[in-house]
Amino acid sequence: MNILVTGCSRGVGLEICRVLLEQGNTVYGVARSYTDEFKELEVEYAGRLFFKCVDLSDSKGVRKTIFKEFVGNGVQLDSYVNNAAMAYDDIVTNLNLDRLKAMYDVNVFTPMMMTKYAIRNMLLHHTKGSIVHISSISAHTGYKGLAMYASSKGALEAFSKDTAREWGQLGVRSNVVVPGFMETKMSSALTEDQKDRIYKRTSLKAATSVRSVAETVAFLVSDKACSITGQNVHVDNGTI
Repeated sequence: MNILVTGCSRGVGLEICRVLLEQGNTVYGVARSYTDEFKELEVEYAGRLFFKCVDLSDSKGVRKTIFKEFVGNGVQLDSYVNNAAMAYDDIVTNLNLDRLKAMYDVNVFTPMMMTKYAIRNMLLHHTKGSIVHISSISAHTGYKGLAMYASSKGALEAFSKDTAREWGQLGVRSNVVVPGFMETKMSSALTEDQKDRIYKRTSLKAATSVRSVAETVAFLVSDKACSITGQNVHVDNGTI
């Protein structure tokens, strides 16, 4: 399968690419930074892993930069994995509108536009494709300082469910993976005490496995999940 993955160069996105490649897929990775870790993966999977540096805050530009210059109509796109995201953490009384809009460009508007063009590609090639969005447990369980970020992920989950309803008749599936807190760059600003308090809210009392999240994504884009659509799949160590 040909799979488009955003935010591919580090953390969860890089691990998603790794798992998809291990399973024999071809991956088209998009990210703002071209990391050494991704370059190493490119060498290991030469000919099946491709990269394009794209600023995903430019919601209007993704059609040209991604769907014309990178994954054009000549490429049959089987799946789109929306992993790229930016965090804006603060309490609500400090809300800054410009920062909120910047986050929504990356977390909501660009994924919506990319879903539009991914589905168009699938329709062109008569592909029963799959879309997977990466959300966050913060959209379901309250955390101080994460209201704005959680709201963007909640919007994404609603969009996915309605996309599934709208295009299911033509075989296009749309699901969401909802990870718990992981040891990634996005959570690196937290102190050990903050992390410990978060992990104690889970049934397994630990950080969510990045590998487990990636394996779940790989399952959802595969034919093994052909009857799963419109769902939020929690991979969160049983967050309560």
